[in-house]
Parts: sequence; C-alpha cells; structure tokens
Amino acid sequence: MLISTEEQITAERSWYNTEKVWLVHKDGFSLATLLKTEVGSLPEGKVKIRLESDGSLLDVDEDDIEKANPPMFDRVEDLASLQYLNESSVMHSLRQRYGGNLVHTHAGPNMVVINPISTPSMYSEKVMQMFKGCRREDTAPHIYSMAQAAYRSLLTTRQDQSIVLLGKSGSGKTTNCQYIIQYLVTIAGSANKTFSTEKWQAVYTVLEAFGNASTCMNGNASRFSHIVSLDFDQSGLVASASIQTMLLEKTRVTRRPEGESTFHVFYYLMAAVDSALRTELHLNHFAENNTFGIMPQTKTEDKQRASQQFSKLQAAMKVLGISGDEQRAFWLILGAIYHLGAAGATKAGRKQFARHEWAQKAAYLLGCTLEELSSSIFKHQAKGTLPRASAVRQASDENGTADAGSKATAMECLEAMASGLYSELFTILISLINRALKSSQHALCSLLIVDTPGFQNPRLAKRECGATFEDLCHNYTQERLQTLFYQRSFIQELERYKDENIEIALEDTEHSTSLSVAVVDQASSQVRAARTDEARGLLWLMEEEALQPGGSEETLLGRLFSYYGPAEGESKGHTFLLKSEKDSHFLLGHSHGTDWVEYDAHGWLNYAKLNPAFTNATSLLQDSQKKIISSLCMSRAGGASVLSGSIAGLEGVSQLSLRRATSMRMTFTTGVAAIKKKSLCIQIKLQVDAVLDMVRRSRIHFVHCILPKADALKALSGSLFKGGECEAQGESGDPSLMQLDVALLRAQLRGSKLLDALRIYRQGYPDHLVFSEFRRRFDVLAPHLTKKHGRNYIVKDERRAVEELLESLDLEKSSYHMGLSRLFFRAGTLAKLEEQRDEQTKHNLVLFQAACRGYLARQAFKKRKIQDLAIRCIQKNIKKNRGVKDWPWWKLFTTVQPLIKVQLTEEQMRSKDEEIQLLKSKFERVEKERNELRLNTDRLESRIADLLAELADERSTSETASQLLETETSERLRLDRDLKDLQPKFDAMKKQLESQEMEVIEARLMRTSELNGEMDDDDGGEWRIKYNRAIREMDFTKKKLQQEFDDKLETEQQSKRHVERKLADLQTDNEDMQHSVQQLKKKCQKLTAELQDTKLHLEGLQSRNHDLEKKQKKFDLEQNQSQAEVQKEKSQREKLAREKDIMTGEIFNLRQQLQDKDSELCTTNVKVQQLEAELQDLSSQESKDEASLAKVKKQLRDLEAKVKDQEEELDEQAGTIQMLEQAKLRLEMEMERQRQNHSKEIDSKDEEVEEIRRSCSKKLKQMEVQLEEEYEDKQKVLRERRELESKLLNAKDQVSQRDVETEKRLKKDLKRTKVLLADAQIMLDHLKSNAPSKREIAQLKNQLEESEFTCAAAVKARKSMEIEIEDLHIQMEDVVKAKTSLEEQVSRLQREKNDLQSRMEEDQEDMNELMKKHKAAVAQSARDLSQISDLQAQLEEATKEKQEIQEKLHSLQSQLEFQEQSMVEKSLVSRQEAKIRELETKLEYERTQIKRLESLVSRLKENLEKMTEERNQHIAAENREKEQNKRMQRNIRDMKEEMAELSKKEGEASRKRHELEMDIESLEAANQSLQVDLKLAFKRIGDLQAAIEDEMESDDNEDLINSGDEAESDSEVEDRVDGVKSWLSKNKGSTKALSDEGSLKSTRLVPKPFYIQQMPMSKR
Repeated sequence: MLISTEEQITAERSWYNTEKVWLVHKDGFSLATLLKTEVGSLPEGKVKIRLESDGSLLDVDEDDIEKANPPMFDRVEDLASLQYLNESSVMHSLRQRYGGNLVHTHAGPNMVVINPISTPSMYSEKVMQMFKGCRREDTAPHIYSMAQAAYRSLLTTRQDQSIVLLGKSGSGKTTNCQYIIQYLVTIAGSANKTFSTEKWQAVYTVLEAFGNASTCMNGNASRFSHIVSLDFDQSGLVASASIQTMLLEKTRVTRRPEGESTFHVFYYLMAAVDSALRTELHLNHFAENNTFGIMPQTKTEDKQRASQQFSKLQAAMKVLGISGDEQRAFWLILGAIYHLGAAGATKAGRKQFARHEWAQKAAYLLGCTLEELSSSIFKHQAKGTLPRASAVRQASDENGTADAGSKATAMECLEAMASGLYSELFTILISLINRALKSSQHALCSLLIVDTPGFQNPRLAKRECGATFEDLCHNYTQERLQTLFYQRSFIQELERYKDENIEIALEDTEHSTSLSVAVVDQASSQVRAARTDEARGLLWLMEEEALQPGGSEETLLGRLFSYYGPAEGESKGHTFLLKSEKDSHFLLGHSHGTDWVEYDAHGWLNYAKLNPAFTNATSLLQDSQKKIISSLCMSRAGGASVLSGSIAGLEGVSQLSLRRATSMRMTFTTGVAAIKKKSLCIQIKLQVDAVLDMVRRSRIHFVHCILPKADALKALSGSLFKGGECEAQGESGDPSLMQLDVALLRAQLRGSKLLDALRIYRQGYPDHLVFSEFRRRFDVLAPHLTKKHGRNYIVKDERRAVEELLESLDLEKSSYHMGLSRLFFRAGTLAKLEEQRDEQTKHNLVLFQAACRGYLARQAFKKRKIQDLAIRCIQKNIKKNRGVKDWPWWKLFTTVQPLIKVQLTEEQMRSKDEEIQLLKSKFERVEKERNELRLNTDRLESRIADLLAELADERSTSETASQLLETETSERLRLDRDLKDLQPKFDAMKKQLESQEMEVIEARLMRTSELNGEMDDDDGGEWRIKYNRAIREMDFTKKKLQQEFDDKLETEQQSKRHVERKLADLQTDNEDMQHSVQQLKKKCQKLTAELQDTKLHLEGLQSRNHDLEKKQKKFDLEQNQSQAEVQKEKSQREKLAREKDIMTGEIFNLRQQLQDKDSELCTTNVKVQQLEAELQDLSSQESKDEASLAKVKKQLRDLEAKVKDQEEELDEQAGTIQMLEQAKLRLEMEMERQRQNHSKEIDSKDEEVEEIRRSCSKKLKQMEVQLEEEYEDKQKVLRERRELESKLLNAKDQVSQRDVETEKRLKKDLKRTKVLLADAQIMLDHLKSNAPSKREIAQLKNQLEESEFTCAAAVKARKSMEIEIEDLHIQMEDVVKAKTSLEEQVSRLQREKNDLQSRMEEDQEDMNELMKKHKAAVAQSARDLSQISDLQAQLEEATKEKQEIQEKLHSLQSQLEFQEQSMVEKSLVSRQEAKIRELETKLEYERTQIKRLESLVSRLKENLEKMTEERNQHIAAENREKEQNKRMQRNIRDMKEEMAELSKKEGEASRKRHELEMDIESLEAANQSLQVDLKLAFKRIGDLQAAIEDEMESDDNEDLINSGDEAESDSEVEDRVDGVKSWLSKNKGSTKALSDEGSLKSTRLVPKPFYIQQMPMSKR
C-alpha cells in the first residue's frame, strides 16, 4: 500500500511539473503534454504537443486540446468534483471506473450508470444493508444510494418523489428499475410483510414474459412504458403499490422488423405447455406457415430455456394470486391468437379466412362460433356490440370506423383483431397484478419509478432498414423525458435565480424545447410561424391525412417538410428534419441533433385509422361462452381500468392511487385533449403528457443509463431470453465487455446535456431553503442565540435572524448567497451543515440520555429506599404477628373479618357489572354511529366522485365550445380582414375596368367617325399619306426601342453578373467570417469554462484554507488550555511540595519535642529513683522526725503528679505525631495520584498533539500541490524573521543576564545570612552555657535546624526548576527545528507551484477580503506589540520589586546584626527567620513569573512571525491579483476591439449586400416595365397596321404628296416622337438602376428626328 501511495505521489508531482492535455480526435482522445514554444515559431492558433503513447511531436489546433485532470481524479466518484470539467476528462473518468468494475458514478444530483452487461455481486442483500439509513454524501455511488436518497428525502420532506431512467435501448433501465424496487421493499419493509422481494420478482417475471421481445439492439427489450408507484405510510413502510402501463407495441404480435421476434410468452407457450393443455389449445401440430410469423423454436437449447422460463412464469403467476382458471384463460387467448395467424386471410376478393380449419380452432378457444368471429373481424359487427356501441360512441365515430373498416384489407382486419386481443389480455394482466399489490391502508406520499423503452436506432445495430412508427413513439417518449431533464436542470434553475436576484455568469442556454419534439407533436405554429400559418406536428398531420380521401405517405411527408424541413439556402444545421435518399424515408435528429434516426413511413397512415375489428375484440371476449374468459373480462371492465384505451392499471383503492387516476383523467379531458382523445395518434401525446404531469408534481431524481458498446448486447440479442445466460457470465465474463466505445459514449453525453448540467450545478447554487425552514432546521447549531432570545421568541424579521445564524456558523461567504426569500448554497455546503447538525443532535441526545438515566437511577434509588423501609416494616409486623398469633382474641378477629368483607365485595361486583353494561351500551351506540358515519362518508365520496366526473365533462364540453367559438371568431376576423384588404383592390379594378371600357367606346366612336369622314370626303389621299408616314415612324420607333432595349439588357446583364460575383465574394467572406466568429465563440466558451473551473478550484482552496484556519484556531485554543492546565498542575505541585516541606518541618519539631520529653522523663525517673533511695535512707533513719517525713511525702506526690502530666503530654504528642504521619501519607498518596493523572493527561495531550501534528502533516502533503507563494518574498520574510529572532534573543539574553545577576546577588545575601545565623548560633551557645534553662536552648537549636532544612529544600526546588527550565529550552529548540524544516518544505513546494499559481485569477471581492485580513493582521500585530510593551513594563516592575525585596533583606540583616549585638531574645530571631522564608518564597514566585513572561514573550514572538508571514502573503497576493486583473482587462479590451471591428465589417458587408439587392430589384422592375411597354407598343402598332391595310388599297402614290403637306406631316411625326421620348425619360427617371451612360445615349439619340431619318439602314 505504501508503494502505490508513493507511486501516486510521484505521478502527481510529474503531472504538476508538466502541463497535461487531452488531444481530441475522431477515434477518441489521447493524453499528451503541452510543450512551450517561442513566440512566432508556430502559426496562430497552433500549439505543439507530445503524445504520451509514442512520444511523437504534433502541431495541432488549440480547439482540439482540452485540459487534463491530475491522476487523483481518474476514478472520482462525483464528476462535479473534477478540477477541469470537459468532455474528455469526463469520458476518461467513466472509462477508468468502468474498467475497474465501478459502473455507478455521481453526476451532481444525478447518477450515471453504465450497463455492466453481466450481473455482478454488487446488488446483494448485504450491499443493501450497507446503504440503509445512510446519506448520499456518506456512501459510494450506487443505484441503491440513489434509491436511499429518494427514500430519505421522502421521509424528511413528506413530498412525493420520482426516479426517471433515461438512456438508449439496452442500457439497463429496466434492470436498474428492478434493483430500485428491490432495495425499497427490502429496506423500508411493509406492514404484515405484504410486499416482499419474491412478489416483485414475480411481477417482473410476468411483465418480461408478456411485454418484452428481442430487438436488433437488445435480446430482452421492454416494448411498453410503465410507472411503478410505491405508497408509503406515516412510519415509512410500504402501504400499497400499483403499476400503470402505456404505449404497448400491440402490432408486434402481427408485424415486426426483420430479424426481431414477437413477445416471449408465445415461445414459452409453444415449447413448454403440458400434454393436456396442449391438446386443449390444439397445439399438438403447428402450422407450416403463420401469417403473424409466430413459429416454434427449432434449437433444443432454446426449447429447454423456454420450458424453464414457462415454469418460472407459472410459479410467478401463482405467487401473484392468479388462479388456475385465470391462467387457463390467458393460455386460451394466446392460443387463439396463434391460430388466427395460422388461419390467415385472403388477399383479394371477398374478405374471409384463408384456412378455415385453423379459424375454427381459434373460435373454439375464444368461446364463440366461426360466423361470430368472422363477422367481428371482417364485417365489423360482433354479437351484442351494437347497443353498447350506441350507448358509448356517437354516430359520427361509428360512421368513421365503418368507413375505415370497409376500406381496410382482410389482412389488416385480421391483424387488428389479433392486436386487440393481445392488448385486452395485457390490460387484464396489469389489472390482476395491481389486484395482488393493492392495499386499503392509509398512505402519506408516493415514490414513482418511470421506465420507458430507450432510444432505438437501427443504424447503431448496422441495419439498413428504417425505424418503425413504434420506434418513433418510444423515441418521442424518451425525448420528452430528456426535455423534462433539460427544463429541471437549466430553465427552472435560471428562472429561480432571476426571481431571487442572483447573478450567475453562465453561457447562453436554449430556452425552448427540442425541435424534434415539435416535429412530432406541435399543435400550432410555434416553431416556424414565419413560414406558414398552420404548422403542425407529425401526429396531427397523420390524423388529417388519414381523414382526407386522397391522403398518402408522400403528401404527409411533403407537408411535414414544408413545415419543418430546411428552407432554400438554409443550412442543415438549423433543422432537425432532413430528407432521405430512399423513398418515403426521412431523418429526424433526436437528443438535440446528436442521434439521427432514419424512419420508414410506409403504412404509417394505417396507425391513425381505427379499425373496428380492434374494438370488437373486447366485446368478443366479454361475450365469450367460456365463463373463465367472460368473467375475467367483465370483472376488468367493471373496474374501468383503461383510460381511453391508452393507459392500463388505474384501478386502486388507496387515496393516492385514486388521485393519480384523477390526474391522468384530467389530462385526457381538458383542452384539446377533450376533442382529440378518440384520435389514435393524439393519444400517444396525451399519454406522455399524463406521465409528465404526474412526475412534475414530485421531486425528480434522474438516472442516466449509458450503453457501453453498440455490439455489447449482440450475444444477448441472439437469444430470446435473458434468463440464465446473463447470470452465467457473472463477474468472470469476457474482459472485452468491460470496454467503452468512446464515440458512442461521446454521443450519449452530448445528447443528454450532462456536461452543461454539471457546469450549472458547479457554478450555481443547487441547494436552497426558505429562510424560516433554514432557521428552524439549523438553529440547533447556535445554542447561544436560543439562550439569548429564549425558546418562545417570535421572529419578526426572518432575513435578519438568518444573517445572525450564518454569522454564528462562520460559513465562508462564497459558499452561500441570500436571495429575496431563500438561502442558496453551493454544492456540498448544505451536506456539511447537515453533518454538523447530526453531530450536535447526537451530542444533545447523549446529554438528554444521561439526564434521563440519572433521573431513572435516582428514582430507582428512592424506590429501593422505600422497599427497604417496607421490608423493615414487614419484618416488624411479622415479629408482632408471631407474638400474637396464639392470642384467642386475635384468632377470633381473623375469623370474623372475612365475613364482614363478603357483603362489601358483592356490592362492588354489582356496581362494576352495572358499569360494564353501561359501557357496552355506549360502545354499541358509538359503533353504530361510526358505521353510519362511514356509510355516509362513502356515499359522500361517491357523490363527490360523480360530481367531479360531471364537472370534468361539463368543463370539457365548455372548453370545447369555447375553443370552437374562439376558432369561429378568429376565422370570422380573418375573413373580415381579408375582405377589408380585397375591397380597395376590387374598387381599383372596377375603376380600371370602367376606364378601359370608356377608352374602348371612345376608340370605336373615333374609328366610326373617321371612317364616315373618309367616306364623305373626296380628298382621302391625305389620310393615306399620313397613315403611311405614321407606319414608317412606328417601324422606326419600334426598331429604335428594340435596339435600346437590347443595349440596356446587355448592360444590365453585365451589371447583374458583376453583382453576382460581388455577392458570391461577399457570401464567401461572410461564411469565413461566420466560421471565424464560431471559432472565436468556441474559444471564448472554452476559456470561460476553464476560467470557471479555475475559479471553482480557487474557491475550493479558499474554503479549505478557511477550514484549516478554523482548525488551527481550535488547535491553538486547545494548546493554550492544555498549557494553562499544565501551569496549573505545576503550581499545584509546587504548592503541595511547599505543604509537604511544612509538614516535614512540623514532624521534625514534634520529634524534637518528643525527644525532649523523653529526656525530661529520664531525668525525672532518675530523680524519682534518687528520691526513693533517699526515702529508703530516710526510712532507715529512725532518727528523722515526722515533719521531715511529711515534707518528703509531699515532694514525692508532687513528683508523681509531674510524671503523670509528662506522660499525658507524651501520649498527646505521640497522637499528634501519628496524625501528622497519616496526613503525610495521605498527601503523598494524593500527590502520587495527581502525578499519575497529570502524566496520563500529558500523555493524552501529547497523543492529541501528535495526532493533530500528523493530520496537519497529511494536510500539508495534500496541499503540496495547491499552495503557492513567491520565493523572493519568502526569503524577505525569513530575513525579517531572523532579524526579529536575533532581537528577541538579545532581549532574552539581557533578561537572562539580569536574572543571573539578581540570582547571584540573592545567593550572596543568602550566604551572608547563613554566616550571621552561624554567629547567632555561637552566641546562643555561649548564652546557653550561661543560661539557667536548657529547654530554651534546645528550642533555639531546633529552630535553627529547621531554617537550615527549609533553605536546603529551597535550594533543591531551585535546582529542580532549573532542570525543568533546561528541558523546556530543549523542547523549544526541537519545536523551532521542526518548524524551520516544515517552513523549508513549504517554501520548496511553493516554488514548485509558482508557475501554476500565476495563472489563477481572483476577483475584486476576494482582494477586498484579503485587504481586510491584512488590516486585521496589522491591528493584531499592533495589539501584540502593545502586549509586549506591557509585559516589558511588568518585567521592569518585577525588577523593582526584586530591588525592594533586596533592600528589605539588607535592612533585616542589619536588624539581625543589631539584635545579635544587643543579645535579643529568642522570639525576635524566629521572626527574622520567618521573614527570611517569606523572602525566599517571594523569590521563587518571581522566578515563576519570569518563566511565565518568557513563555508569553516566545508565544507573542511566534504570533508576530505568523502575522508578518500572512501580511507578506497578502501583499504578494494583492500584487499578483492586480497584475492578473490588468492582464485580463487588456485581453478583454483587445477582444472587444476585435469584436467591434468584426461587427463593423459585417455591418458594411450587409449594407453593401442590401444596396446591391435593392439595385438588382430596381433593375428587374425597370426591365419588366420596359418589356410591358414594348409589348403594348407592339400591340398598338399591329392594330394600326391592320387598320391601315383595311382602309388603304395601295401604297404606290405615296411620293406624290406636296411639300407643304410633308412639312405638316413631319411636324406631326416629330411631335409623336417627342411624346415617346418624354415617356421614355419618365420611365428612366422612375428606375434606379439605369446608368448615366445609358441616359446620355438616349438623350443623344432622341432629340433630332431628321438625323435619325438620315441614318443608314444597317445602323437602324
């Protein structure tokens, strides 16, 4: 373990020394090292890297590399905790975890689960118990932790929870759903063990048999969507459960893609049914050809596996309470479906069965005749169905279905009947499952688990065929769930931040739903409103095309592409609908355009047509002659478990299940759903809407299931069953299965928008609480606020109360944000608070438990005392009873007393019986009232349900009416608007028509008048000449205009080509500019993402530093407390030592007194003996007289009395000596015990200090890669520190020198006093020799010895204190050495991290906070300096006191010498000695004070060093921040200038393009107007030529006209030419595109008609 840790440390160090990046390429990503290059050596936007795999050097684009994370993040449990969040890092972490069999990973609040393909042992019951009751932060990622988190949230918030599973087909959604249910049922439990794991396994066994099939991607794919609802009661037990299913692939029974199978139950039934049932189902022989493709298995392995699964299915149905008759009914219906497929239908001619014998078998199994079956399928009229249909449906629906049935082919009718039978069978199965799961217990809240079939894409399985309509439905459901995840993760979070005035720098996110969803179910023109007024989705278009007579798939796709397809000139990246190369195929981009699925639309309109045979299937089963079938279907029909033929499993008796059913019914009966609920296509949308409405009311937990490889499930898809094959693989499967397809993984991550969700989770505030809830929940962490305000304090300002609470919690300001009504937290902050709350709650509970136990112990003690008293009383009474038991009167009393009580007990029994009868009657009355109330409530509830249904119907009718009214009013308004728009056009056309009619009339009149005038006038040649001249002029004008038109057309074409070239150049420039803008946007997004990651990393470092500072403060406080305790202990030890010395002195005195008494006793004994001898002598002398004898006797009595007194004094002194010895022993034992306790405490403190030191060292090692500081500043700090240390050492040396001098002076004084005492002893000895009393001399001697003893003890104590001081000096030196070594390590690590730290940026708020900290540090240093000055003053005062003491000593010595000279008495000497002892104690006290001041000075010195270091760090950080801010401002300014230039260029290009387009439009308009004028001129010329040819017979005499007439005619022609010229000039002025050159040409050509006449014909 140590080797791996060292390897990890070396790997991390090497990673930090080199900048590692990911090179993103087509096949995945590769680890590389970014190399530093010289400026200008590489092109702009290129970098040089070295691949780690082969060491090759490459020049790649900056956009193709992404930052890599340190090796410690390779298997990170939460992707949100990555240091650099990018696509490659996320995929690398997932791949590393998946390779280590770690398939679960947290992704912020969500979870990512990669399908392990096998079934490892990570889902055992032992693992379940590991997650029981744990929080999400305390457990490893697992699907059980997600279930535990949802269950814990349900218990704490009492709010409904939902778990939504997302992912592709085969990614393991259904398996994880089973694991979740298994965990919840096992951990939560149920009342009376109603819901067991075996029952739920049986449920899923049945569902897999009837609802799963083999597809191209998964061998056991779910072909239906279902919601599992678990209802929990007040105590957290499972009260009831239910399952709702929808979107069942009914057509899979009859049709399916090539290579896929039908539902598993058919193969189970054909392979494993017993002989009796086989004969009853007519399955002894199978048909050679089945229309539905249901054929038995041919392989023996598949047959054996099918038989095993069928036995499991029967056992599971038995566990669920499905009886044998009900199972038999299921097998009969399945057998009938098989025989219908074997019977087939005719392809042409009359609609009937192709093989009647098989149809007869099907009719027999269904319990009807062949004619009834045939009429139900082909003639659409089943037995007993018409009255029911007339009661339920309207006439229009019947006509529509009849028309649909008459147009359908026989095969389609047969398939509809089989699909209807299987749909009804599946609905009955769900009803029976819910019957086994339902319960009438009261439930409080629910937990929903949503499982739908995953994304199905045939291209992923390398199949060329297109996806079916069922695949579209399942993909649409998954797309809606992905949209729900997007709304919850992005839109709702951003709206909440906006409402609470929280500003977060995030990238622009889409605020609209996915366009692929709009393509399928859009009901109005919300997506492409600018292109068409009535844009509708695919489902609505299918319904419209199915109702139209000429509707087809081609028209359906044409309308769909007109609404949602790419427009002309529009790039394909702006749409999610594309045309396919195949006929009737189209491409739809799912998952935000990352998963393109090709759909085959052949036969899709049949899904929108309701075949009557499908609806007749239910009636056929209900009217069956077999009671087991009819009773099963009638019981299901009575429960009304199907909603509009769409959602099954809405039955239930609990309140929550009824509420869910009402919610789904409301979805189908409100708004547009009330009108379209009968539509088969719109039902798909309504079903998904109902699911989402039910899920939105709860708190949602998302689980993203990932498919590891596209071919991972091929081994399973080859088989029809999941059974033992997966279990056989286990954990020892193929190791190649534990590999990931990187391209597939990247597509799934991009489609799920997981990285964006992680980014908003990291940068935002995902956890939030209302102010009142936060204060109520975390008020326990600030008990001083509760004590301050009191328990019954009413909070008036919640915001202020929360601010006080946050200040007391000492949270970092960047970890939370206060909104208007809520408190928002960064990720992980609320979890830390919860952990602190749990610890505080545990502590409070321990204290409460201790108080309770103490109370119970006291109560038990009181009880024992009472019991003791009672026992004593009983013993006393027994003793008394034994004394009176033989007394006759007592015997009489004991015999009479029971007879007296008999009467009393009988009366009590009668009263009790009467009370019992009264209570019984009262109970019966209450029970009756309760039953009546229950009936009344049931009746009222049924009435309320009826009223709600009626209200829903009325509401639906009113809404339909209002919608129809709105449509009618909108249509009327539109028609009025169109009428108003057309009215002026109509008036203008009418006026134009009238003017044209007037012109025609005038022309006719003119023509008739001219003809009449020519006929009347004899001179008609003049008109002929004018006419011929006009014709020539018209020809000339025609040719001239044609030439001008050709010239102008040529110039316009040239200008058009020029403009087109310019436009093409501008378009290419625009595309290049857009490409560069996109690249810049990508770079900007990448830089902002890296900046946000760096900022988050910096915030994490700051929070860690904050925590370390808090721990350091706590450690310092504990250290100070321990030092205070040590000082207290030392003072106590010194006090005890002094007391011990005093006691030893007293014992010594007492012993001396005892010895004196013994000597006196000896002397008295000697005297007594002498007196006795004298008495004997005297007695022998008879000559003594009586007087002398009496005197001797008296002396003898006096001596005896003295002896007795002395003996008593000796006894007393011996007792006191014994007491003193006992006290000494007691003191010694107490000192020993305190010494042991002190040693234990010191050991524990040392252990704590060692642990703290180890933890600090670990944290320092962990922060080796994170800390940063400038080396030069550190050297400056070290030099300043050395200078301060030198100053402090000098001060210390001065203080120590002063102390040594004072100590030497005191030693000299002590020696002098000793000499004086010796002289006093000599004088006392001299006095003793002359003194009459020896006792006083002995006492003086004892006192002198005592003083010497105390002096010796003081010297010993001084030596011991000096030894301790030396030890402390040694320890201080060790600490200083350790500190210097740690500082050297820190400086080395800071130098290593200098390059990385230079790139980190901090904002202005952090800089302000650092300035505040700097100011606080300066203030603290000032305070410390003031404290040092105070301490120096105290030292000076102490030295003054020492001097005063020394002066007092000198005075006392002088007094002592004076007394010695004047022969003072004994009391004066003792007082002087006492004063000497007091001076010595004061000396010791001064020494201790000096030591304490030295320790204080050292501690202040350390604080000063720390403050100076922090100040320098803050100054360096501030300078670094300023430089980084300047650098970023420069970059931002450059970017803004570049963007401004680009926008200017883009504006100029767009303006030029607009001008060119305007010019082109004006030229085209002028060209069109010229063409129209030319056509009109040609028409008029033709009319004139025709009129002249009719009137003129010959043109030979034209030259004979006179010159005057020619002049007049020439003037007329010139006038006409001038009119044409003015008309042309007007047209030229109206057009903007004509050039000046053309206008000059026209002016040169028009003015001179004679010049035109002289031009040669070639030029004309």
